[in-house]
Amino acid sequence: MRPRIALNIKSVEYEFLQEQEQLCSKSELLLQSNPVHKKVPVLVHNGKPICESNIIVEYIDECFPNLRAAVTAASEEEKNRAADQLKEVVVRMEGAHVEVSRGKDFFGGDRIGFVDIAFGSMLGWLRAVQVILGGVKLLDEEKTPGLVKWAEKFSADPAVKDVLPETGKLIEFSKLLIAAIRAAAAED
Repeated sequence: MRPRIALNIKSVEYEFLQEQEQLCSKSELLLQSNPVHKKVPVLVHNGKPICESNIIVEYIDECFPNLRAAVTAASEEEKNRAADQLKEVVVRMEGAHVEVSRGKDFFGGDRIGFVDIAFGSMLGWLRAVQVILGGVKLLDEEKTPGLVKWAEKFSADPAVKDVLPETGKLIEFSKLLIAAIRAAAAED
């Protein structure tokens, strides 16, 4: 339950697989992901398993900034803090891209794979947040050249280009989101 709550708070899309922890029949995925203790929960991210709920929550907190916090930041201090967190994550993603792509266009190699889809689904929001935070460069040619190229290739792919939301529409949606959050807070 803890990892699922953390993922939901961070607005991270994920696939939840319910494991039947019976004494004699554990799934092959569980046995491969947690061969020592053979217990749930296990988070598999970028092909690597992370075990034990508190460790998973800490990992989620470090790896996935709260995009909603960046969109709803009211003060300059909050905006700067959100921008710094997002920059750290994007730089980490650059490292992951370099490591797993092995010089290919996508995380999965020559073609778009699962990680590309998972990270790419946030690309529209990354672009919107750059504008919302006053022109902050999250995808930066100097610091994240691999991700800049990846984003261009991913966005131009025929399977993706008509699906990604327009930055302007996301910015308008964020304004509605902010208004709704502030209205709810005023009611409390």
